[in-house]
Amino acid sequence: MAFAASDRQHLVTVEVPAGTTIAGAMELCRRQALLPEAAFAYPDLGVFGNRASASRVLEPGDRVEIYRPLEVDPKEARRRRAQCKRQRRAG
Repeated sequence: MAFAASDRQHLVTVEVPAGTTIAGAMELCRRQALLPEAAFAYPDLGVFGNRASASRVLEPGDRVEIYRPLEVDPKEARRRRAQCKRQRRAG
């Protein structure tokens, strides 16, 4: 499982029985305190960068990812960088 907090990344390996869902793996991580409690507050999940529901059954080797909301919209960040470059060139 992978969770990136604002200050560090958390990666934990968990062995689960066949037929375990993402929700089941997350509950195991919660019970064993393998991830910070903040990780469980975010409902957006994925497997290898593709969105997935908590009811998805895991396959061997799957990497479950817990997604935090973006702090800045990527389009807005690009706009700001471009504006700064233009201002430096003009300046």
